[in-house]
Order: sequence, then C-alpha cells, then structure tokens
Amino acid sequence: MKKNDLSTSVIFPVGEKLVNPNFNGTVWLNMLTPFGSALPIGNVTFEPGCRNSWHTHAGGQILLVTGGRGYYQEWGKPAQELHAGDVVTIGADVKHWHGAAKDSWFVHLAIEVHPEKGPATWLEPVADDDYNALK
Repeated sequence: MKKNDLSTSVIFPVGEKLVNPNFNGTVWLNMLTPFGSALPIGNVTFEPGCRNSWHTHAGGQILLVTGGRGYYQEWGKPAQELHAGDVVTIGADVKHWHGAAKDSWFVHLAIEVHPEKGPATWLEPVADDDYNALK
C-alpha cells in the first residue's frame, strides 16, 4: 500500500480515521460487523509506526493479519513480528499491544471473542524505548 493511497486497506476499505488516545499515531477502522453484534469484526489499518496502548479483552481477541508488517506482544514476553497470513489468538484478559513496524503499514482484522463479557480495558502506552528497540 502506498502511503498516500488509503482508498483500500489491502482487501477491505479502510473506513474512517479513528480518533482515540489509545493509539500513538493514525489508524483507520472499518467495522465489517458492528459493535454489539454476536461477533464484532473490525478492519484496522495502522500507518507506519502507529501502535495501540497495552490493553486486555475480557473475552479474548483474534487478529488475522491481511497486510504489511507489524508486531504483537504479550506482557512479559518478547514481541512477535507479524506479516500477512499470520493469526494471533489472544486469551481472555491477556495484557498485550499490537501495531505497525516503523517502516510499514500494518493491516489486520480484529475479532472480538465473547463480546458480551465487555469492552477492551485500555492501559498504559507502550514505552517508546521498548518499541524503538524492535527491528
């Protein structure tokens, strides 16, 4: 994806720019199924260097990477580099973050597992020193 071409997010349209203090850069969200549905699914597009804060999901989450290069990290574990085709299954209440590499767009489908258990709980931002140490 070209930096200035946001008409498509690899497979799905990028949706609307999301203004949210839990992201350190620009991110776009296209809900493929709505919040409040039995299985909310969002197409999330991160600009290079954008990441979300540490957070948990009471019911868990699944990430299906559809484009670019990014990272996923659970609290107390090393970050995992992610590419198109990778699948991340996140258990209930596991503290984690995910986002783009410094030099790449990153796109994934975020699937909320057991949304009836409640929304994400947002925590502290990922430390710049920790993020900048990633390759």
